[in-house]
Amino acid sequence: MESLQRRKIYDTTASNASTGIINGESSNVLNWDDVRFSWAYPLYKNMLANFWTPFEINMSHDAKQFQQLSDTEQEAFKKIIGLLAFLDSIQTDYSLRVADYLTDSSLVALMSVLSFQEVVHNQSYSYVLSSIVNKSTQDEIFEYWKQDEVLKERNEFIIEGYQSFINHPTPKTLLESMVYDVILEGLNFYSGFAFFYNLARNQKMVSTSTMINYINRDEQLHVYLFTNIFKQLLVEYPELDNEETKMFVHDALTKAAELETKWFHYIIGDKIAGIHPGDMEAYIRFIANKRATQLGMEKPFPEAKTNPMKWIKAYEDVNSGKSDFFEQKSRQYAKVSTDNGFDEL
Repeated sequence: MESLQRRKIYDTTASNASTGIINGESSNVLNWDDVRFSWAYPLYKNMLANFWTPFEINMSHDAKQFQQLSDTEQEAFKKIIGLLAFLDSIQTDYSLRVADYLTDSSLVALMSVLSFQEVVHNQSYSYVLSSIVNKSTQDEIFEYWKQDEVLKERNEFIIEGYQSFINHPTPKTLLESMVYDVILEGLNFYSGFAFFYNLARNQKMVSTSTMINYINRDEQLHVYLFTNIFKQLLVEYPELDNEETKMFVHDALTKAAELETKWFHYIIGDKIAGIHPGDMEAYIRFIANKRATQLGMEKPFPEAKTNPMKWIKAYEDVNSGKSDFFEQKSRQYAKVSTDNGFDEL
């Protein structure tokens, strides 16, 4: 199969609207009124509307409360933050590498916003940790990904898929890497998100959970972007719309759900009140099905038809204007400024 060609910085002979997502022709000048995909500009506006920074969130209450968590809760908290810090660091780099090969200026713009948001996410983990633990503990948490065998296993599953595209950039390896992206942003975080939301519904570490909600909201939009590109690639490269691709997606999501379940049992299991292991296993399969549907593929777990964890709104139509993933009655999502401290929420 043909190799991917990096985008030209400009092309005076091409139109502004691209002729293809990859290996196409485009002037590389962005005119939002002259782009190919009707969903691109609404998504751009939605991503901008969600703009936030960690400094908007007052961590003073969480700093005091962290010491009151059980040892099990503290350990899970630190290891989940360590996981998120690694994945979002890698995601920043991966998204920039994908952007190098996109020949549609609107998608390059969206990928640039996505990469910036991943930087914000990663910085938020430093912000949380610097608020609740000392520097040496923070450094230790950021080293977990090198030492923890369960964490390494699930990370390497994603990284190997990314590395295959980086080493051999073709339409096929790009397409497959996007499945790993959807897994990273749309499945790998979800038992961790549930942990933080469960703390919040018990009035614990609510500021951290608010930040996690903002990240969760961004990741939904990122999944939407990558699944749209994935489906359009199948249109532009119909030879890839075959049984091999369908089986690849099925197997990747099945393996990802298995690794996410293993991680959950390792880090949380039956040790945290409010999260039932059976419910979490079913929840992970339910989320895997959601991602398969977004990719336009068959669900790997047809029996997982409903969300068993009703206290989480597991999936929202991110283009409908809804941005709250956690029940409003448990807490509010007002942004925090210097005039709106957490204690007043």
